[in-house]
Amino acid sequence: MNTLSAPSQLRLVAIPRLAAGGRWRVEAMRSISEPMLLWFTKGQGRITVAGVTRGYTANNALFIPAGVMHGFEVGPQVFGTAVFFGRDCDVTLPAAPQHLRIREVSVQQELNLILDHIGREMDSDSPAHDRATRHYLGLLGVWVERQVARAAADAPPPDATRRLVVRFAALLERDFRSGMGVADFAAQLGVTPTHLTRCCKQTCGRPASALLHDRLIFEARKMLSETDMPVGRIADSLGFTSPAYFTRAFQHMTGKSPSAFRRSI
Repeated sequence: MNTLSAPSQLRLVAIPRLAAGGRWRVEAMRSISEPMLLWFTKGQGRITVAGVTRGYTANNALFIPAGVMHGFEVGPQVFGTAVFFGRDCDVTLPAAPQHLRIREVSVQQELNLILDHIGREMDSDSPAHDRATRHYLGLLGVWVERQVARAAADAPPPDATRRLVVRFAALLERDFRSGMGVADFAAQLGVTPTHLTRCCKQTCGRPASALLHDRLIFEARKMLSETDMPVGRIADSLGFTSPAYFTRAFQHMTGKSPSAFRRSI
C-alpha cells in the first residue's frame, strides 16, 4: 500500500538564504544531486543553465533537473523560493531544464498558494501532514507540467549552437574532474575548440574555458569549506597537474590562495 508520504529531503528555502555562505555558492557553475525549482517573486538577474544564459525577472520559474550545471545572480533585491525536491522524490517532473515566464496573475497566485500549502504542512504536526505535503507536492508537479506544455507551444526549436552548448555543459558536468581541457571536450563533441568557444560566447557570453574554470573552482571552494582534505589532494581530485598550478588558478579566480580561503570560512 502506498502511504504517499512526503519525500524526506524536501525543502523550501528563501532564495536569499542560498547565498548566505557566499554568493559564489549560487553564482558559480555547479550542479546538485536533486531536482530544484526556483520561483523568483522580486528582482532580476541572469541565470545560466546548461551553458545557456537568460535574464530572469519577477514571476519567472526555473526548473533544473538533478545533475544539470547552472549558476545565477542573486542581488540584494532578489527574492523568491527555492524548492529542493530531494533525491527520493517520485513526483513527475520535466527531464530537461525549463525557464517559465509566468505572466497571468492567476497562474502566479496558484503557484504561490501551492508553495504556501507545502510549507504549512511541512511545519505542521497535524495528523497526516506528510501525506498532505505529498499531495500538494503532486499539485506542484502538475503546475510545472502544465506551464511547460503551454511554453512549448510558443517556443521555437533550439538551434544548432544551443544544442552543442547544452551537450558541452552535460559533458563538462560529467568529466570536469578528469583534467581534460577545452580541446579535449571539443574533440569529444566533434568540433574545433574555436567553434565551441564561439558557440559558448553566443549562448552565455563566456568562452568554454570560463565555464570549465568556474565549475572547477566552485568545486574547489566547496571542498575547502566543507572538508579537511589537504590542498594537494583537492588539486589531484580535480585533475590539476600540480598543487602549484591549482593554487595559481584558484588565486586568479578568487583573489585568495586555497589556504587563505579556507581560513576565511
